[in-house]
Amino acid sequence: MKNDALRRRDLLGGLGAIAALTTLPGTVLRSAIAAPADMLTRPLPTTGERVPVIGMGSWITFNVGADQALRDTRAQVLAAFFARGGRVVDSSPMYGSSQEVIGYCLARVPGADTLFSATKVWTWLQGDGPDQMAESRRLWGVPAFDLMQIHNLLGWEGHLETLLADRERGLLRHIGITTSHGRRHEEFEAIMASQPVDTVQITYNIVDREAERRLLPLAAERGLAVIINRPFKRKALFEAFARHPLPAWAAEFDAGNWAQFFLKFVVSHPAVTCAIPATSRVDHMHENMGAL
Repeated sequence: MKNDALRRRDLLGGLGAIAALTTLPGTVLRSAIAAPADMLTRPLPTTGERVPVIGMGSWITFNVGADQALRDTRAQVLAAFFARGGRVVDSSPMYGSSQEVIGYCLARVPGADTLFSATKVWTWLQGDGPDQMAESRRLWGVPAFDLMQIHNLLGWEGHLETLLADRERGLLRHIGITTSHGRRHEEFEAIMASQPVDTVQITYNIVDREAERRLLPLAAERGLAVIINRPFKRKALFEAFARHPLPAWAAEFDAGNWAQFFLKFVVSHPAVTCAIPATSRVDHMHENMGAL
């Protein structure tokens, strides 16, 4: 069985290589679908806090501005996320109105008390970081963030100094760095190996597997939590595979659709703590959370 599993994982890598060629105003009601009792969680090594292995990203999907109908639809998406046991919600000042929309939704949905809030500082100048992070707390409606990350390493030396001080002040609990592309993996690896960070956020999916070579093993060695962005390679994996049926053996690990198949591949890596797919649809959120 172990050898079969390895062959299947190799097959997924091959498939990846081929793939490369109702709105409710006000308070949103909780979904009737309960969080699974055997939901898979993993710890953040530096604190031991456990989080579900499926979280939620907000790039593009929550950037809907002041449109009331779209905001209320996003509130439904977030309500479904919490109802299915989700906790980790990730955003950034880079994502347009996403942080403001998340704050709107958090004030209106049940289950928000379980939130693990994760956002980023995204500015070249260290001196601009405190005001930007204060604005993020205001937009989310939170007194402190569970995780503050330095977005794409922008001005990371100065921001790391600020974040270490902010952690002492109680304005954040975990410190992270992120990259959404592979161009800075060498610098990213050096920071992972030498700096006092708690989490790293990187791209990983069945097509983009560069992280398997150095970053994921180093994270395990250093005791760093790993958050995975772009687990679907945006929409590219669905475009490549949607017309094909799931392999019969996907049922052996409870993958009922391609979203769960792709997510289970990602979180099957022992170094991965949480994947953060983004969606604007309630039905897709339920599919994603089924991977738990």
